[in-house]
Amino acid sequence: MAEGWQIAVELLRASRALIDETHAQLAHRGHPHLRPAHGYAFQAIGADGLTASELGQALGITKQAAGQMVDELLRLGYVRREPDPADARRKRVVLTAHGVDALARSAEVFDELAARWAQRLPAGMTLDDLLAALRAGSADAPRAALRPIW
Repeated sequence: MAEGWQIAVELLRASRALIDETHAQLAHRGHPHLRPAHGYAFQAIGADGLTASELGQALGITKQAAGQMVDELLRLGYVRREPDPADARRKRVVLTAHGVDALARSAEVFDELAARWAQRLPAGMTLDDLLAALRAGSADAPRAALRPIW
C-alpha cells in the first residue's frame, strides 16, 4: 500500500490530468484561451452573476486579483459588466453567450472523460462509488471549499 503522502500526490496528479485534458479539448472546441482558474470563476459567477469583490471572496483571492481576472475574461469575451439592479453604484459580472458555451462544452468534456475513467474501474464499481468512498475518509470533504490552487 502507498504511503499517505503518495495517495495525496496521486490524487493531485489525477486531478491535474483531468484538468489538462479538459483544457486541451476545450481548445479544440473553440476555447483556446481558457485557463483552469477561469473555470472556477465561471462556477462562482453562475447564472446570476456577482461583483468582482464577491468573485474575489468566492475564489479566495484579493479584490484586485479578481478585478484583473474579470478584465481578462472581458477581453476574451466570456463575461460582461452590467449595472447591479440592487445598487446602481455596483457592477455585476455576468457570463456572455461565449461564457455559457464554454461551460456547456466543458461539461461535455468532463462527461466524456468520466466515462473513459469509469471504464478502468473494476466491474460493478462506478466513479460515484469510488469518490464516495474517498470522501467518506474525511469528515471535512463534503464542506471543503472548492478553490483553485494558484
